[in-house]
Amino acid sequence: MLESLNVKLASYYEEMVEIRRYLHQHPELSFQETNTAEYIKSFYEKLGIEVRGNVGGNGVVAKIYGSKPGKTVALRADFDALPIQDEKDVPYKSLVPGVMHACGHDGHTATLLVLAKSLHELRDELEGDYVMIHQHAEEYAPGGAVSMIEDGCLDGVDVIFGTHLWASEPTGTIQYRVGPIMAAADRFEILVQGKGGHGAQPHRTKDAVVTASQLVVNLQQIVSRKVNPVDSAVVTVGSFVAENAFNVIADKAKLEGTVRTFSEDVRTFVEQEIERTAKGTCYTSGSDYEYLFERGYPAVINHEEETNFLVEVAGKVPGVNRVVETEPQMGGEDFAYYLQHVKGTFFFTGARPETEENYPHHHPKFDIDEKAMLVAAKTLGTAAVEYQSVKLEAPVPEQAL
Repeated sequence: MLESLNVKLASYYEEMVEIRRYLHQHPELSFQETNTAEYIKSFYEKLGIEVRGNVGGNGVVAKIYGSKPGKTVALRADFDALPIQDEKDVPYKSLVPGVMHACGHDGHTATLLVLAKSLHELRDELEGDYVMIHQHAEEYAPGGAVSMIEDGCLDGVDVIFGTHLWASEPTGTIQYRVGPIMAAADRFEILVQGKGGHGAQPHRTKDAVVTASQLVVNLQQIVSRKVNPVDSAVVTVGSFVAENAFNVIADKAKLEGTVRTFSEDVRTFVEQEIERTAKGTCYTSGSDYEYLFERGYPAVINHEEETNFLVEVAGKVPGVNRVVETEPQMGGEDFAYYLQHVKGTFFFTGARPETEENYPHHHPKFDIDEKAMLVAAKTLGTAAVEYQSVKLEAPVPEQAL
């Protein structure tokens, strides 16, 4: 069965590349992916595969039924793009000004579509059922996963697998991790309200720039002096705005930043400590403050049994020459929500281009080695098919979103 699947996938590689390049030329931003969603839905309809559109928004869910009884396995790919101008000099460069697939979601979609086509053609040999989740809006919180789950995309699902094409690692590499693999990604905003005045009369003011500058320094002590060193956390101030003239002491200053954590306890602690630090810093200067903390995606926590299973089968996949444990990544991913409802695992598939200079995810010249899509398809397909023979343990308790 697996040999037949891998042969089919290899035979459809050119179609996979064609799909990926079409999507790369026609990117759409999060929550605006109507044409992409219709393209995906139409692909399934032409093959006669059961498909449902407008799932939780722009999401698309297709289902393939094997001829033999078995488990229900879900596979997920995202399909939104980013507000970045494509600066690559390639024939498939984005045709949409200021929008591009700079994270590989076009490759994720092409991978899953061709894998679905191959599984459908082999349905008479398949055990179990296969749910193809095409998710919108991964890049922009609140994301598309929550609304798709609420709309039933996981109904009846026993396990879920997902992968991210990872341009920092060579093609043929599979990276995994049991437990936390990607961080919770939160945002904070602090408005320091002082008292403006003439630059020559600082004693008559409450300088918001000085107070906010001190606050930036004080915030760095949260991780270095208040979080247990064995726990990971990041507090980054990414924006500091106090617009005014050169000879005017600013009336207010605004800080914006991000917090990355893996533990929910640490996440809550840092949220509280940021406000405590802002309150104390502003008190010393007699200034006021406003604090906003927006929780983004939770940490992606892989289940142990399913991750170990993935490691076992990945080593047998043609094209995979290296299966290694990765360090936790501080990037965020709303695949986390699926894993709060069903067991599963999320892993990275190496996709570094074979060029002299490679660019990171979210860069205007970002690209992938398209051969990595075939590796991803074979790995996901192998995991989905082989999982039919795994003895199911008790289902993981659902957590509130």
